Amino acid sequence: MSTQAVSPAYRLEQKRSINGPFPGPKSAELNARRAAVVAKGVASSVPVYVSDADGGIIRDVDGNSFIDLGSGIAVTSVGASDPAVVGAVKEQVEHFTHTCFMVTPYEGYIALAEKLHEVTPGDHEKRTVLFNSGAEAVENAIKIARSATGRDAVVAFDHAYHGRTNLTMGLTAKAMPYKTGFGPFASEIYRMPMSYPYREENPQITGTEAANRVILAIEKQIGADQTAAILIEPIQGEGGFIVPAEGFLPRLAEWAKSKGIVFIADEVQSGFCRTGEWFAVQHEGVIPDIMTMAKGIAGGMPLSAVTGRAELLDAVHAGGLGGTYGGNPVACAAALAAIETMETTNLAGRARRIEELAVPRLKQLAEDTGVIGEVRGRGAMLALEFVKPGTKTPDADITKAIASACLAEGVIILTCGTYGNVVRLLPPLVIGDDLLADALDVLEAAVRAQL
Repeated sequence: MSTQAVSPAYRLEQKRSINGPFPGPKSAELNARRAAVVAKGVASSVPVYVSDADGGIIRDVDGNSFIDLGSGIAVTSVGASDPAVVGAVKEQVEHFTHTCFMVTPYEGYIALAEKLHEVTPGDHEKRTVLFNSGAEAVENAIKIARSATGRDAVVAFDHAYHGRTNLTMGLTAKAMPYKTGFGPFASEIYRMPMSYPYREENPQITGTEAANRVILAIEKQIGADQTAAILIEPIQGEGGFIVPAEGFLPRLAEWAKSKGIVFIADEVQSGFCRTGEWFAVQHEGVIPDIMTMAKGIAGGMPLSAVTGRAELLDAVHAGGLGGTYGGNPVACAAALAAIETMETTNLAGRARRIEELAVPRLKQLAEDTGVIGEVRGRGAMLALEFVKPGTKTPDADITKAIASACLAEGVIILTCGTYGNVVRLLPPLVIGDDLLADALDVLEAAVRAQL
């Protein structure tokens, strides 16, 4: 099956175009209105307001067209207005927008659960419950693990990000802006060292050895028989797109299984073809007990899912899981259409092709400039970690400057990382080769201009 870009009849020309200084007058007017009504705690990284988006392009209210290398934080993998998703949403809206699955259920919820059981790893019997956001999925995965095991302790990792609810803030590692001033947090959360190959004190440590380091700490500090779950992002997102050393995930999963600990893979950002497989755990053949999913699942509609072993999810008493909007019928229709697009157009293969096109250029840029400590990631989930030349000292200032310079030229990129020094690239998987190449040209020029 082809791994070239999907080429439907886009409504918007797939080309960047900046018409003048920005934010333009219409965006500036909207920003003034926003300041009067929107809480200051809600921040936006880009100072322009969207009027339309299609394929790999975002157009603002002043007529500027930007190449989108963020996908709304890995959400619009099938494009911002995939025709199949749009059609499915329109059809569902004409019938009903909501009834609440806990009151009067509907087929879409069941059909999506069936589809998730097909695409998630493992041939064991599975169950699924649907929610609205990644944080809500993570929170419920922990509830399920605790209910099924009768244990309380949960293991999370350095550099982790799991959400903004009280429990998921506790699971998240980074204080500012996610946790500062919002405590106290939930108890019985224990943080363990992540396998972060670029920043390991011992650069020779293997993934298995790094996992054994975690296992020893769990046994000493918590006790395996007190541990309900190990929660981990197979590729950490907000923490900096950290890819653990080979062997780290399989060893942890194997040990967890031997101790009756629920192994939860948080695939909220890394799932749905983003890394070149349906899910990031599949790169090493790991089969989680429970997976949390969101972001790319529904082509932009708010939806999340917890899928896992039947005996775990069925351990929860009737009425213990759910929510008014969980598995909204419109979002379910969008998800089924989005997954069909991923299958029929081989977006996992397309993600691998994006990696093939981008990584050699990025690695050459790193070699030429000396300010990029590491190029890492998989598929279309790629990152550049910026450091001061000749050191591994994080350089957040250059990272911000590069993001700003790219925006000025019509390319939207996102930053992340515990130290604020990582540029992350999350293009829509349908982005065309030419558009991707143009965006990389802009990024490369922005990096070189900082030298």
